[in-house]
Amino acid sequence: MPATKIDGTAIARTIRERIATEIAQKQEKNPRYKPGLVIIQVGERSDSSTYVRMKLKAAEEANIICRLEKYDESISEIELLEHIDKFNNDQSVHGILVQLPVPSHIDEYNVTSAVADGKDVDGFGGPNIGELAKKGGKPLFVPCTPKGVMVLLEESGVEIRGKNAVVLGRSDIVGAPVSYLLRNADATVTVCHSRTQNLEQIVKTADIVVAAIGKSHFVKGDWLKEGAVVIDVGTNYIPDETKKSGQRLVGDVDYDSAVEVASQITPVPGGVGPMTVAMLLRNVVNAADSYFDRQEARHVVPLPLKLKQPVPSDIAISRAQHPKLIGRVAAEVGIAAHELEPYGAYKGKVSLDVLSRLQHRRNGRYILVAGITPTPLGEGKSTTTVGLTQALAGHLNRIAFANVRQPSQGPTFGIKGGAAGGGYSQVIPMDEFNLHLTGDIHAITAANNLLAAAIDTRMFHEDTQKDGPLYRRLVPAKKGKREFLPVMFRRLKKLGIDKTNPDDLTEEEARRFARLDIDRETITWRRVLDVNDRHLRGITIGQAATESKVPPRETGFDISVASECMAVLALSTDLKDMRERLGRMVVASSKAGETVTADDLGCGGALTALMKDALKPNLMQTLEGTPVFVHAGPFANISIGNSSIIADRVALKLAGTEPDEDHDAKVGFVVTEAGFDFMMGGERFMNIKCRASGLVPDVVVIVATVRALKVHGGGPEIKPGEQLAEVYRTENVEVLRKGCVNLARHIRNARVYGVEVVVAINRFETDTEAELEVIREEAIKAGAAEAIGANHWAEGGKGAVELAKGVIAVAEKARPEEFKLLYGLEDTSVQERIEAIAKKMYGAGSVSFSETAQKKVDTYTRQGLGSLPICIAKTQYSLSHDAALKGAPEGFELPIRDVRMAAGAGYLFAMAADIQTIPGLPTAPGYLNVEVDTETGEIDGLF
Repeated sequence: MPATKIDGTAIARTIRERIATEIAQKQEKNPRYKPGLVIIQVGERSDSSTYVRMKLKAAEEANIICRLEKYDESISEIELLEHIDKFNNDQSVHGILVQLPVPSHIDEYNVTSAVADGKDVDGFGGPNIGELAKKGGKPLFVPCTPKGVMVLLEESGVEIRGKNAVVLGRSDIVGAPVSYLLRNADATVTVCHSRTQNLEQIVKTADIVVAAIGKSHFVKGDWLKEGAVVIDVGTNYIPDETKKSGQRLVGDVDYDSAVEVASQITPVPGGVGPMTVAMLLRNVVNAADSYFDRQEARHVVPLPLKLKQPVPSDIAISRAQHPKLIGRVAAEVGIAAHELEPYGAYKGKVSLDVLSRLQHRRNGRYILVAGITPTPLGEGKSTTTVGLTQALAGHLNRIAFANVRQPSQGPTFGIKGGAAGGGYSQVIPMDEFNLHLTGDIHAITAANNLLAAAIDTRMFHEDTQKDGPLYRRLVPAKKGKREFLPVMFRRLKKLGIDKTNPDDLTEEEARRFARLDIDRETITWRRVLDVNDRHLRGITIGQAATESKVPPRETGFDISVASECMAVLALSTDLKDMRERLGRMVVASSKAGETVTADDLGCGGALTALMKDALKPNLMQTLEGTPVFVHAGPFANISIGNSSIIADRVALKLAGTEPDEDHDAKVGFVVTEAGFDFMMGGERFMNIKCRASGLVPDVVVIVATVRALKVHGGGPEIKPGEQLAEVYRTENVEVLRKGCVNLARHIRNARVYGVEVVVAINRFETDTEAELEVIREEAIKAGAAEAIGANHWAEGGKGAVELAKGVIAVAEKARPEEFKLLYGLEDTSVQERIEAIAKKMYGAGSVSFSETAQKKVDTYTRQGLGSLPICIAKTQYSLSHDAALKGAPEGFELPIRDVRMAAGAGYLFAMAADIQTIPGLPTAPGYLNVEVDTETGEIDGLF
């Protein structure tokens, strides 16, 4: 009785139809589910092109997005590998297939191995083949043809276990993988090849024969055991004059003789070939499933803490914990390998490509951590930010990011020390955190000082040249032709000149273009340095003999984090926005009273080039291995005192949810910290940062301590380095309750913006339960949704679990639509905006403006810069401008001494106090403690 034909065409059709239905069902749940395949073909071979067309047609029928990338046969191996790498990093591509063979000058192994393991749908890469060869191995993909062979056997009802199987051929593409699969199915497998002796007798013993030897009609019917199952993988062309092409396709088995002996047999064509294509589609769908599963399977694996009592020093705790490699931190939260730029082992920058890749995601929850009015010792906002994040990610299984500012090196070597948190709630490695990190502050320093140099250089050249030569040198002829540089068109547009040929400008237009005519008395731009150096507060420049043609000028230095470039970094939403902000920074006024900007000087593009990489947020980790973004560090006294919008946006997407996920159950958290108290960092977060970003916080966490509230209740002044008075070391409910008026004011003010408040009581060892209960009572009475004690300094994330649960519960009830800003921009004057902050936030009864401040306001308004939000620079130690006024003072007059402009950053800052923009060093600076162990390279004494 002739053998039953195993109809691969029909079986493959059924599989393809099943795949198409499966894809359609998944797309109903998630419209973004679009399996993608790239086929790479090098050169033109008729047989390869035929297979490619089959694959393209089958993919289209199954609703798989498939594109063919064809390259000339002359392409070099390295060029081909670059293309493969591009597809490896393309998140819309789930499978990559390199059509074999490739030209002889290209190493086939190198090319197939270059395909990412998760996209190796052909299954030819080393890891997949290796796993397949291992007993109990788990390959991501099985090669398509061998997989098709096994499915044909399964669909035909062939029992494999215990049978003798003979595989003819040992290629890595078919023979070897088929033998592994048959072995794993419990067959006894013999692999034969060109050197095998007694081949006919061996084949005669087989219950299952798989022929993949590449020789037409090689296996004869009389070689077969009666009733054997024959799978013919051969694809051989023999002459046939009856065919239009002059040839026909046959297998390795002589079908006509074998069909009389075998029980089941695959024809050629119509057997294994269609199954290979069907299995390719199956692998592509599996690859897409794995990709989408990974997007939803993000999980932070916490590092265990070995808690000690008493709590050791911060540096001892930091050194005792071995961090994760930064690649692992990134992978756990879904950052692709190509989106991470490592800087050493434990920190790295994250590409902004993450934002476009994850733009479909719903954002995570947005939590702002601010504080009550602090003491000079600080109340633990950074520690609480880290501890809360460790609790969320390390103990409650939520993706959670701590977003903090990068500290300046000035305070690190001065009096304040590091800013990585403390106790068992720190960012690590803390020495890298507090020193150079990835060089962002250095980039800002370079950009700031380039602009400063450009100002003085431009004034020098304008003072020493006549109009014609000045213009010709600014726009020189090159090879007989003069052209405006791209940055110059910005100034031309500002001047209302729409000409593009430099030779077409009139003498007056050329003069206006070339002469900025800077009024030296109006220059506001100063040089910066990331060091505390009081002797640079006022300097005179231009005193060298070579500069004698122009008079010296008095100026000074600021600390780098006080530069407007830093504020621009913090408030930029993308690279284009940063370019525009840098270009419109105002550095002075002309003698005619017009603004002079960085773009007028032609510096905007160069500044952007210096700060381009700084725009990418820096990824680090906490002691418990949970992710931290460290990005931007604007000076909290005169700037917004918040980390960057970019870092928040990236974190919110990474902590967000996919369209088909349960948002409330899976959503993660971004915990971002505002500098000083809510009245400074928090108010600016709302009115400046949120206005620029369009983001809305779900919860405000206000950090309070018994110690600070006692200060506001009338306790004696706290001075760093001196022993605390008894009232701070012993229970005193009366003083504490009186001081809670400060907490109540902060709660009330936060709720003005339509956001609910959770009070985090940062516990100290000397706090009593009675004192903690007083804070809870007063916080709830003032309108807080929750007031929860936390001991994260001593216990890490474990000590903040209840706080984290409270934040989750309140965040779930957030109503972003109720968010509102304190003031508008177009319908209020500068004075009205300042008064709104002073009266509604600080409790002032009135605001006074000095003559200088009023004159500046009038100037900015005339220059078209009067519709900017406000940042008030004042002491952090009082709600008022006077550090001695504790508690919640009311009815005072807030004096505005000066108003300055940060047009690029996008705000005006009103000076209600004399703020030193470059600190000095104390008698015994922090750098005295710093030393390096020359054997290990470890830094001691930083903290």
